[in-house]
Amino acid sequence: MARDVSDTTPIGARSELVEWIASGEKPRETWRLGTEHEKVPFYKADSTPVPYEGGRGIRALLEGMQERTGWAPIIEDDHPIGLADEEGGGAISLEPGGQFELSGAPLATLHDTARETAQHLADAKAVGDRLGIAFLTLGMSPLWTRGETPVMPKARYGIMTNYMPKVGTLGLDMMYRTSTVQVNMDYASEADMVKKLRVSLALQPIATAIFANSPFTDGKPNGYLSMRSNIWLDTDRDRTGMMAFAFEDGFGYERYVDWALDVPMYFVKRDSTYHDVAGASFHDLFAGKLAQLPGERATRSDWANHVSTLFPEVRLKRYLEMRGADVGNLEHIVALSAFWTGILYDEAALDGAWELVKNWSAEEREQLRADVPTLALKATIAGRTVQDIARDALALSRAGLARRACLDEAGRDETRHLAYAEEIVDSGRTAAERLLERYHGAWGGSVLPAFKEYVF
Repeated sequence: MARDVSDTTPIGARSELVEWIASGEKPRETWRLGTEHEKVPFYKADSTPVPYEGGRGIRALLEGMQERTGWAPIIEDDHPIGLADEEGGGAISLEPGGQFELSGAPLATLHDTARETAQHLADAKAVGDRLGIAFLTLGMSPLWTRGETPVMPKARYGIMTNYMPKVGTLGLDMMYRTSTVQVNMDYASEADMVKKLRVSLALQPIATAIFANSPFTDGKPNGYLSMRSNIWLDTDRDRTGMMAFAFEDGFGYERYVDWALDVPMYFVKRDSTYHDVAGASFHDLFAGKLAQLPGERATRSDWANHVSTLFPEVRLKRYLEMRGADVGNLEHIVALSAFWTGILYDEAALDGAWELVKNWSAEEREQLRADVPTLALKATIAGRTVQDIARDALALSRAGLARRACLDEAGRDETRHLAYAEEIVDSGRTAAERLLERYHGAWGGSVLPAFKEYVF
């Protein structure tokens, strides 16, 4: 979840909301990528969840990470709820069920991303080892029930927890039991944003398939290869999905703003207080007519925080956020960033990707999105398998990364970071399918071995 911001500048007109998004435009030479990943912590001794409080809890983990990294604590109601690298731009935050998230700094190359992620994982392991804590490399908590899952002390999560059952049946599972990896990408102009958004929306189910890694719930197979992706289908239809309107003529910043304005709010933050306005209209706050806060008018903070509570498959803020993939191991995390960087940051690859998806109808895209959580690489669209399309998309990405020609200290370009995804697509076997093979074979019908074998 995004870190809430503070900017009390009043919003006077709808055009300012459009300008806020447009202010994210950056020239190509300053484009960066920011990789985020979540991971479920557990006690190594007995594979049980880690509560917030206690000498070996999440709070102690955060305090240990603060001591090790020197990052500044983020405090809410006297509780440390995250850390901020005020020089580099990265942050550590807590998801509702204790999932430990790194929001990576904006970095120039995938080599930088790999180093950053590896360093974070080494730090988390060193601190976790002292506390008897380790972290799963799965896209969903495989064993504990929702009731057994701890709750983090963040006010916005309390508001969301109350609201989620009103708008879907699986929102609480999304909040408390799933883990994702995402990459944030820049755009140069409105036209560049539109092209990238359309390509990445259409290809998001392809990424979901390649990186499917959440086949277990409550200690047994759940019938999906990406249960995390399936959960999003019944979380909150007002703020999720494939955004068919993004493919309509005339789409741009204004159309996205209009959609965002129509999505019900969760909260309004004033000073350190979160006011529960779940279900209320941002239009009313904009006009100073919000029943729960009479006379209050929208600020830039309110807009930034509201946009951070929208969860489409690709989210537009002042950058584009790819939201389709389950988390996995280090190579999995960096491969997701590599996949999108090669496609979106090379003009020829972006053009090639558009050729791949431009004739798909809205209905076909929606059907693919619905099929992929179960079928992954075996799903089809427009007469082709996802495996075939993924192979084409990876080839475009590889060519794009090769043209970027960003070399590491050993003289290797960024294409090496695609190897993990390429092996999955070439074999036709996702990480989830390999997990299920282990479950039905060597693990003897138990998920407990995952707590030893699928750990960062």
